[in-house]
Amino acid sequence: MPYSFFAMLFRMKHIRRWALMRNTLPENLSEHALETAALAHCLAVIHNRRFGGSVNPERAALLGLYHDCGEILTGDLPTPVKYHDEALRASYKRLEEEAGDALLAMLPEDLRPDFAPLLRQDPADGQLWRLCKAADKLAALIKCLEEEKMGNREFASARRATEAALAAMQLPEVTVFQEEFLPAFGLTLDELHPKMNE
Repeated sequence: MPYSFFAMLFRMKHIRRWALMRNTLPENLSEHALETAALAHCLAVIHNRRFGGSVNPERAALLGLYHDCGEILTGDLPTPVKYHDEALRASYKRLEEEAGDALLAMLPEDLRPDFAPLLRQDPADGQLWRLCKAADKLAALIKCLEEEKMGNREFASARRATEAALAAMQLPEVTVFQEEFLPAFGLTLDELHPKMNE
């Protein structure tokens, strides 16, 4: 019997993000997942090196990679709709859980226990999920900054809202990333790597 989990997973590239906004450079769910995974890994490393933590950065990366898989089935619900009120938010959370369960059912039964903690929020991964959520917001902030850099003012209010959401998380790892890495996203390729043109 063929199992369809990975065939479905690879459909993430067909799910567009930021659907309500004019994008200079469209973003799909696969791109977002990769960026979130890299950022979650970085935040976990900062957490361990700078703040005495002991989380697993590789697991943080995996959680980031799989964090939006349910959107293969639900689509990317725009943030103003998703967070309109608590009842809608709770309903969408249930829908996301059902989508995760549907994806798990597409795996052989003996592999499901290994993937379940990646598709469902396991309380044992509480700190890692917080870092993953922060990575998700950082990826959104970077998208906003890139769009604004290309002259697209459409993302200005989204940037401000995302900055406020990140500040509300009160994670020192995020502050470190914003101070040490975020400014480089405003640079040109020549500024990022001056030796490329020598």
